[in-house]
Amino acid sequence: MERRKLSGRPPKFEEARRPITVTLPERILQQLAALHGDRARAIVKATTLAIGFKAEERPLVDVVEVRPNEAVIIVGPSRRLQEIPWLRLGEVAPARHLLVIPTGTAIEQLEVAVSDLLDRLMPDEKYERELLGALHRLLRQRRRQQDVSKAEILLIRTGKK
Repeated sequence: MERRKLSGRPPKFEEARRPITVTLPERILQQLAALHGDRARAIVKATTLAIGFKAEERPLVDVVEVRPNEAVIIVGPSRRLQEIPWLRLGEVAPARHLLVIPTGTAIEQLEVAVSDLLDRLMPDEKYERELLGALHRLLRQRRRQQDVSKAEILLIRTGKK
């Protein structure tokens, strides 16, 4: 078998990659330059610093205790969860979201909506399948144990759209 000679620069990253074009404010470009002289590496470094973990080091769905015997569900970013029109993902830390449902929404509605999303996933959506599967199992288990309830949070209008 003949090996094809590769020309050009060697790849910067070992994992799957693709070129993109993005327009950024000058201030951000200067900050990225301070992180690394190579803009692509600076963006990767800034993203890693902002999120603070590798995806495999933090659970996609987490139960975080807020007071003794009570916890909230925190999920990683999910494009598919954003398809549920009445569900809001409140970012409480980089890449960590609180699930916010409207007053009067039954917990079972969220469980069914997540189940429906799982049914519609494409085979290559591994991340979404893992996150939604973990969330669905947690919701189903806690509902069956009658171990889930709702509480209200305060929301204020920010004037932004």
